Amino acid sequence: MREKTVPPLVPTPVAKNIADFVVEQAEKPSNPALFARRGASGAWEDVTAKEFRAEVERIAKGLIAEGVAAGDRVAIMARTCYEWSLVDFAIWFAGAVSVPIYETSSPSQIAWNLGNSGAVAAFGETAHHEDAIRAAIDSDDLTAMRHVWQLSPAGLGALAAAGEQVSDEELEARRSAATLESLATIIYTSGTLGRPKGCELTHGNFVALSENAAAALGEVVVPGAKTIMFLPLAHVFARFISVLAVAAGCQVAHTPDIKNLLADLQGFEPNFILVVPRVFEKVYNSALTKAEDGGKGKIFHRAADTAIAWSKSHADGGSPSLGLRLQHALYDALVYRKLRAAMGGHVKYAVSGGGPLGERLGHFFHGIGLRVLEGYGLTETTAPICVNTPSLVKIGTVGAPIPGNAVRIADDGEILAKGVSVMRGYYRLPELQTETFTDGWFHTGDIGELDADGYLRITGRKKDIIVTAGGKNVAPAHLEDQIRADALVSQVVVVGENRPFIGALVTLDEEALPGWLERQGLPAGLSLEDAASHPGVLAHVQSIVDRANASVSKAEAIKSFRVVPTDFTESSGHLTPSLKVKRAQVLADFGSYVEDIYSAPKPSVV
Repeated sequence: MREKTVPPLVPTPVAKNIADFVVEQAEKPSNPALFARRGASGAWEDVTAKEFRAEVERIAKGLIAEGVAAGDRVAIMARTCYEWSLVDFAIWFAGAVSVPIYETSSPSQIAWNLGNSGAVAAFGETAHHEDAIRAAIDSDDLTAMRHVWQLSPAGLGALAAAGEQVSDEELEARRSAATLESLATIIYTSGTLGRPKGCELTHGNFVALSENAAAALGEVVVPGAKTIMFLPLAHVFARFISVLAVAAGCQVAHTPDIKNLLADLQGFEPNFILVVPRVFEKVYNSALTKAEDGGKGKIFHRAADTAIAWSKSHADGGSPSLGLRLQHALYDALVYRKLRAAMGGHVKYAVSGGGPLGERLGHFFHGIGLRVLEGYGLTETTAPICVNTPSLVKIGTVGAPIPGNAVRIADDGEILAKGVSVMRGYYRLPELQTETFTDGWFHTGDIGELDADGYLRITGRKKDIIVTAGGKNVAPAHLEDQIRADALVSQVVVVGENRPFIGALVTLDEEALPGWLERQGLPAGLSLEDAASHPGVLAHVQSIVDRANASVSKAEAIKSFRVVPTDFTESSGHLTPSLKVKRAQVLADFGSYVEDIYSAPKPSVV
């Protein structure tokens, strides 16, 4: 199949702008709880639709009183928190346009987002964020910027007080003026390549996609369902889910520090969560490391193999054998139940996006009782173009197009997209329109294929495809996924462009390293730098590479690798906020390791 179009389930959007979702929920007699936030005691406290609307309206009036006009851009720089969503909706109620800024952004990145968008005001979560914003304003002489507010109770209270004289009628005129065609937000791409571009997403993108996604996802996003947000709200994936949850009447809690995630999951007990693949990898590897440290590594490995086999047996309508069912039941009591309890005990679904998950992890989590709905999209498509739904999950695919969307596979294998989710263009970059769109189809830059049911499988990134000196095309993701499956490995970057063979850069997981060393009878205090050259570590990584190589042809196999004595992180500038590797930055900063791979004596062909 070369093209799949799915008609919208909601042909005419019910809401005419995003703010209508809040009004609709607040006017329901049931007055559902839309959010939860920490109270003075530390316990989760409900924020009902009426309470949320009232808070949003007070902030929106303050924005109007401070001179924010309809269509003005207002930036938000904060960790994932309730106040992020509060001011986001307040900006929309005031008829303005929100501009997210990652709270880990450098001064030059902050200045670029503010200056390129023409922002007139900004919210910063803390004094640190406020200082960073003001420094960016001063460094680039951003004269359009008139206000910087803190998301503290005092800061928001002062803003609300400033708007007390703004009438309800004036606010409603602002709120209701936006149409589906109106610009809602400018989200800057994570910047794995080049300078970030501002994606213009409209109210219609969010409204039509939310209404159709809610209809397609059925039992996942229903009134009363609960989720906890821990991904950055500056990222389009979390942002869309935040709007979708309000549209569907779900309840959202927030946790700004992933270190507290397990405790927050257990306290809030969500029904569904959204994750990026790296989070799944960390959960799996942490569970494996804990089991091995406790002398139960063999049990965990058998339990993992059983979970994967059980999940695979359900593919294409099949069912597990009696023996496999008995094994699965045994390990459910010994292992799977504990893993589900660690995630709060009530999570039935996990929506995965932001990068390819890989079949191994998909089958494992399905096998332990968590239904993984992998989806696919970009900032330019308001997050999801496609997603697996409860009615049919095909692990290893990213599902069929969400109703209202279409996917086409170009002659060179590139995935093209069209529909309700696709942006209208890049902000202030009209010259990219013809490069980005062909006859209304958006060029995603990804490579994939459609199966007979119209389910999309991602096979690589067009710009990431490696062409060796011998002309062999190699998609690195398949090898990288398998190598990262080992608990000792943190990141992998496969290399080989215009080179005689395929190589790889590997980093070690600093948290898993001490336990691994101790189990091998090696000094647990060995530093990351020393471990990178230790013969025992290198032999282990070689065994992982050998296993991965067994799944590809000889021309695609990794012939040589180097263990880099530091990890790739967001703070080091080598990962995006959604934890994807910035391949070009890694190659620029660790080019000497790549050169070492190819200057060494030619490896023997295995």
